[in-house]
Amino acid sequence: MESGSFIRRNYRIRRRIQTAVELIYPPRCLGCGELTESDFGLCGTCWRDTPFIGGLVCHSCGVPLPGEADGHRIECDDCMKTPRPWKDGRAALLYHGRARSLILALKHGDRPELARPAALWMARAGQGLFHDDMVIAPVPLHWSRLLRRRYNQSALLARHLGLQTGLDVCPDLLQRRVRTPVLDGKTATERAEALSGAIAPHPRRQHWLQGRDILLVDDVMTSGATLAACARVCLAAGANHIFVLALARVAKDA
Repeated sequence: MESGSFIRRNYRIRRRIQTAVELIYPPRCLGCGELTESDFGLCGTCWRDTPFIGGLVCHSCGVPLPGEADGHRIECDDCMKTPRPWKDGRAALLYHGRARSLILALKHGDRPELARPAALWMARAGQGLFHDDMVIAPVPLHWSRLLRRRYNQSALLARHLGLQTGLDVCPDLLQRRVRTPVLDGKTATERAEALSGAIAPHPRRQHWLQGRDILLVDDVMTSGATLAACARVCLAAGANHIFVLALARVAKDA
């Protein structure tokens, strides 16, 4: 009885503290800053304006496709033309509109708190990818960019995704040894050339790769060249199967 009373008393104290905090700092929408009912959420308008991916998607890259699922594996034209070095891939959002604004805020706007709700969206989109004994690893950022930004947004997403799924996270499983140029606007061939030899396993993290499934996490998948480079490095180092999960996917008609 004493234990139960202690728990109830502590719960009431925590609720009072939480209520006081909410009075001083009321929850606001992550998108527009308007008041919301809960922390780390979107208001109704921003939720409607955020392009969440649903329905039929390419099993390899997560881009939405027309039609309905028929129980068979389906891939988009790009993935059929250029097979991916990973097994399956998904994304939570389409990279345009409100989603683009949120990701740019996370990436360049010093808004690391956005990683927590974003990881929740990714966990929902990635259902079916997660396996026991899987390791979550972010796409690495070169040290010079990390010094300027102060954090790797993909590593933040990976950490929160690990909390959501209970899977192991290795934030420095991979290293970006070469500072590659900005890949926006480059062709798939140019992206692949720029990434050649740029990514490698961390020399002290090799044991995390041996015979294990790896889930690679990134904020945005455009052509998939960066994720492909990471996947090939993991496979060459002894990983079992590679899966990829992005916060957002760039679609040709987006």
